[in-house]
Amino acid sequence: MKPPKAGKSRLRGAVGSVGRPADDETHAALVLALASDTLAAATAATGIRRVLVVAADPGALDGLRTLGVEIAREPGAGGLNAALRYGERLLRADDPDGVVGALQADLPALRAAELAAALAEADGRRAFTADRQGTGTTLLLSAPGSALEPRFGTGSAAAHLGSGATALSVAAPSLRGDVDTPADLAHARALGLGEHTAALLGSLCLLA
Repeated sequence: MKPPKAGKSRLRGAVGSVGRPADDETHAALVLALASDTLAAATAATGIRRVLVVAADPGALDGLRTLGVEIAREPGAGGLNAALRYGERLLRADDPDGVVGALQADLPALRAAELAAALAEADGRRAFTADRQGTGTTLLLSAPGSALEPRFGTGSAAAHLGSGATALSVAAPSLRGDVDTPADLAHARALGLGEHTAALLGSLCLLA
């Protein structure tokens, strides 16, 4: 995760109070709420034993530790895929034969049961779920003991498919509902937000 004030740039200004423009603090609160609901579902999902957040600024994410997750500092400025490979190395140090997954931190409607269903369908294969538009990736799973090989970025669904990962067919709308834009946030709201994002939007409103 980027520092909350710097993350999710396309959502900047989307949430605030009527008559008052959204500020950096409000934006950071939104980014943290999205992550909190994602992590709460991940830690509750059957089949997941450990959740690690790789962060550019761990201190800004200290509050997430209450959800039962670990936070590690990103070792450099290599971008998302480099950060994911670093997190993979940390997890493999304790469990070299396990399955490692990369989950986007902007899934505020995520249901633990839908995440567990994706893990069950993967059944030990390197696999991924595309986002609802079919172009991005919300979850990437390694095979047991094998490399994750993340290819996140523009067109990541096609990139992961081309690298040999299996595209999962599980419906799982909450797992596919990542939030990059105000329209995505409205879609997640229609699915049913987790408690952290719901509470934030209960005291504020969508401005865009």
